[in-house]
Amino acid sequence: MAEAPAADRLLHRHLANHRPLAAEVRPRLSEEATARFDAAHAALLAADADTATPDELPPILAEPPWLTPVAREPLVVAGLSCDDPVRVEWAPGEREAWADGNWAARHGGTHDWADLARKLGTSASNGWDEIDLFLRGPDELTLSRVGAWRPSHHYDVADWGAELLARYGAGAVPPLADVARRSPAAAARLLAPVAGPEIAQLTAGWLARVRSVRPVAVAWLGRHAPAAARALVPVAVGRIGPARSDAEGALRAMAAAGHDGEVRAAAGGYGPAAVAAVGEILAVDPLTVLPVPMPPLPDWANPAVIPPVRLTGDRGRLPVEAVRHVLTMLAISRTDTPYPGLALVTAECEATDLAELAWTLFTEWREAGHPVKQNWALDALGLLGDDETVRRLAPVIRAWPGEGGHTRAVAGLDVLAAIGTDVALMYLNGIAQKVKFRALKERAGEKIAELAAELGLTAEELADRLVPDLGLDDTGSLVLDYGRRTFTVGFDEQLKPYVADAAGKRLKALPKPGAQDDPVLAPEAYQRFTALKKDVRAIATDQVRRLELAMVTQRRWTGAAFRQFLIGHPLLRHLVRRLVWARFDDTGRPGGGLRLAEDGSLAGVTDETATLGDGELVGIAHPLHLGGDLAAWSEVFADYQILQPFPQLGRGVEPLTPERAAAFTGRKAASTALLGLERRGWRRGAPQDAGVQGWFERDVPGGRHLVLAIDPGIAVGAIDVLGEQTVEAIYVVPAGDYHSFREEQDDSIRELDPITAAEALRDLTEVLT
Repeated sequence: MAEAPAADRLLHRHLANHRPLAAEVRPRLSEEATARFDAAHAALLAADADTATPDELPPILAEPPWLTPVAREPLVVAGLSCDDPVRVEWAPGEREAWADGNWAARHGGTHDWADLARKLGTSASNGWDEIDLFLRGPDELTLSRVGAWRPSHHYDVADWGAELLARYGAGAVPPLADVARRSPAAAARLLAPVAGPEIAQLTAGWLARVRSVRPVAVAWLGRHAPAAARALVPVAVGRIGPARSDAEGALRAMAAAGHDGEVRAAAGGYGPAAVAAVGEILAVDPLTVLPVPMPPLPDWANPAVIPPVRLTGDRGRLPVEAVRHVLTMLAISRTDTPYPGLALVTAECEATDLAELAWTLFTEWREAGHPVKQNWALDALGLLGDDETVRRLAPVIRAWPGEGGHTRAVAGLDVLAAIGTDVALMYLNGIAQKVKFRALKERAGEKIAELAAELGLTAEELADRLVPDLGLDDTGSLVLDYGRRTFTVGFDEQLKPYVADAAGKRLKALPKPGAQDDPVLAPEAYQRFTALKKDVRAIATDQVRRLELAMVTQRRWTGAAFRQFLIGHPLLRHLVRRLVWARFDDTGRPGGGLRLAEDGSLAGVTDETATLGDGELVGIAHPLHLGGDLAAWSEVFADYQILQPFPQLGRGVEPLTPERAAAFTGRKAASTALLGLERRGWRRGAPQDAGVQGWFERDVPGGRHLVLAIDPGIAVGAIDVLGEQTVEAIYVVPAGDYHSFREEQDDSIRELDPITAAEALRDLTEVLT
């Protein structure tokens, strides 16, 4: 139903809503219209034929609590308050890390601090100068003023706010809390180390209503559980109203997250009446915690046109009214806060049917114009979706920003993360690596970084773990069984899949199932190969580029990680065996080269068997690592007819020098050509006045950036609008100083190591010639 033409779905919907009119309307239709009418009517009758009885339904679908709401008389304990002082509780090393920012260094200048202090809070004051005053001004002028300061700007608050809290501690909380109240998405994270009653109430409100910072709120409640409970109990048992509802929800969330003891202990500190009231709050059945009023289902969310949802164990289909209840649950759910009754539904219904329900709902929502108030239809994919959902959704997410749907696209990233399967994370990582909309790419990268931080990994280490095996066997192949005949899947140097017959002959394409093939096995195998091609197509280019970048950035793996995530990975091993690898000692000096032989062993340049210890370091060899063995390795790969996924053995090694950099000055290039640098690990600079990005930058060793300055620059969101670009300068600066522009070439280019210098010249030559 989800892929049916819109006209057919519309007919199905109208027929479902107006069944009594079917007999009256049918005789008036043309022959063609009658055929379509009968097909839609037959689909409705088929859906009715195998409907489960009310006794067979999960209780939540037979009698949902919103149909018979139970009035709750909450206990009210008046006159309680929390007088805990505001405290900043730093994690080990956290304050030092926050203090080590570079906002002040990048934006600072020479000021008359006393004059800035006199102007503070008047119309003559400048917001940026105020920030500078409190970050760099003398204590005698700032300590007495910082608590009363209310910043007029929240731009870059994630940078300057962290430095502010690190410098002043609790004294900086009032201005930061003010910014966070006005712009939680920008500043909520800055309050992570802060404990206090005001912050607790802010956090409870964010948990209830501000979806974008709900994860921050959950983390804060867990980090400061005792203090949070002490601050929230008086509000949660106090006067009925929104603040109490927020506090109740926060206490329930804390108890559900394992902090029940802290919540009850905090209540005990306020006396028996508070203990009883909190006990009543925590005893509320979560199924009965419902929004008031319950949201009505929109017209486009019609349960009668949802594909059949079967109960597990061949117990029949959900009746239309039960499907309506499922949709209602989705309407009051979000990916991070699902209605608890959904878990009862997913345990009783076929997962593939629920995934199709979610996709149909999502399709109807899109065709209704993406109404913002019903964006729960997008969240439904995260709650009920599967790998096929991911394959359908990922292209939509990639396209949305170009259709004015950046916010939807970002929400779609959360959906992929919520589905959380290997395939979902693979597609999420693919968006982080390659998508033409920079803001979406950066947000996807942030999601990947968040996942990595949760697992205690670097983004690179997580990327190793995000490559799915796609059902391949230990040899990196897949046998497709048609019953009478079989085919084997292999991969070329670009990870493009191909098939070979039983005799090993490579075929142009996988044959379609025939009359003599097994009627069950053959279609399943054909569909499996179709899905495999989609999944590989989504990641192949990114995996090749990822390994090339690992060579360029001189990434190292331990021998154990190399075996587990590269040699041992059934898909990546097809790339691993087409590259030369090298050992490295603890100082970074290369040892002998290695390759993965056809039998899975490691071999040296003369085909001698090589070993690699678990603790040894290994990386993709750059030609400069191979020295005198480079020609011999080239001969080995030629003899074995091994094609490489990217230029390695024949790669240029000439370095970028100040003289070569100067030769690029004045060259012109189209903006689109320069964007090719982003595929090579460069980034566009931060937008400046009018949203113009005036340089590209690339991380180089030593905490520095190699900068390519251009004029007139690239306008955000309108790449070609400013016309052709002219190279103004190429130079190296410390990472914190890249805002400053230098017209002269920088002799510090000579300090680049040989590999970095060679790769920089390669990048610049390819886009500027």
